[in-house]
Amino acid sequence: MISNFRLHLLSLSLLVGVAAPWAANAQASISSVGSGSVEDRVTTLERISNAQAQLLQQLQQQMSDNQSDIDSLRGQIQQNSYQLNQVIERQKQIYQQIDSLSSGSNGAQASGGADAAAGAAAGNADAGSGASAPAAAPAQTGDANTDYNAAVALILEKKQYDQAITALQAWVKKYPDSTYQPNANYWLGQLHYNKGKKDDAAYYFATVVKNYPKSPKASEALFKVGVIMQEKNDTAKAKAVYQQVIKQFPNTESAKQAQKRLSGM
Repeated sequence: MISNFRLHLLSLSLLVGVAAPWAANAQASISSVGSGSVEDRVTTLERISNAQAQLLQQLQQQMSDNQSDIDSLRGQIQQNSYQLNQVIERQKQIYQQIDSLSSGSNGAQASGGADAAAGAAAGNADAGSGASAPAAAPAQTGDANTDYNAAVALILEKKQYDQAITALQAWVKKYPDSTYQPNANYWLGQLHYNKGKKDDAAYYFATVVKNYPKSPKASEALFKVGVIMQEKNDTAKAKAVYQQVIKQFPNTESAKQAQKRLSGM
C-alpha cells in the first residue's frame, strides 16, 4: 500500500517535471501576446502560429533542397570516380603496350623517304596553328593509298590537324593490311604529341614498334616513347626504352639520339 503510494507520488513528480518547461514556454508565449481584448489576443496568437508554421515549412523546404544538392554531389562524385578509373585503365594499357614491345631482331635501316620528312615537319609544327575554319575529314574512297594521301594532305597542306587525326583513325581501322599502317600510326602518335596528349601519343608510337618492328618508322617511334617517358618524369622507364633503342636499332640516328639522352640523365 505504502509502496504503491510512493510509486504514484514519484510518477506525479516526473510528470510535473516534464510539464514544467512546456508550461513555462507556453506562459512566456502567452505573456508575449500583450494586453487587450480576448479577440486581439487570439488574433495575435494566430499570427504567431502562422509565422511558426511558415518558418517550419521554409525549414522543411531548405532541408529538401539540401538533400537534392547532396544527391547531385553524390552523382558527380560517382561520375568523376568512373572517369578517373577510365584514365587509370588507359594508363595501364599504355604501359602494358610499352612493356610488351619486341626486343628481338633489328629493324630495317632503309630511309623513310617523303614520309620521314613529313614526320619531321609534323614534329616542328604547332598543332593549334593554321586551323582557321574547321572542315570535315575527307570521305574515304575505298582506295587505301588515295585515302592515306588525302589524310596526310590535311597535315602538310591544309594544317587541319584535328581533321587529320579523325581521318587517320578511320583509315587505320578500314585498311588494317595496308603497308602504310606503320606510317599512319606514327602520324597519329606525332599529332597527339603535338596536342599535348602524351599518353595517346605513346600508345600509337608503341603500336608502330610492337606491330611493325621492321618498319623504318620503328626506331624513331621507340625513341619517341622514351622521350615521352622522360617528359613524364619516369626516368627508369625512359632509360630502359633508350637502351632498347640502342640495342634493337644500332647505327641509326634514333640510337645516336638515345645515347645522348642516356648520357645526360
